[in-house]
Amino acid sequence: MVGKQHRRGQHLMAMSKEDAVKKARADAARRLGVPENEIKEESIEQADFPDMALGAPAKDEMSGMMISTGWRIRLSGGGRKLEYRADDNQLRLYNFNGANHRI
Repeated sequence: MVGKQHRRGQHLMAMSKEDAVKKARADAARRLGVPENEIKEESIEQADFPDMALGAPAKDEMSGMMISTGWRIRLSGGGRKLEYRADDNQLRLYNFNGANHRI
């Protein structure tokens, strides 16, 4: 991971693709109520998103209109499919039960 400077001087670590997938798998297992080893990776690909919310803004969230590069992480488990979107700063769950979620 690469370090980044936070506005209050705190040191933050950038998230790698592997970190994002690991975090997404854990979140998917929790949301679906299945063991993490039952979560399958359908695809993980680099993607460009239309804004800084990765095209998945949470309710009433505003974001900068800059193209953001990151990863589209498609997982499945418990008979459901989930799409996560991540970059080196954030992870989001796209359109889960009709809503986007910032993880």
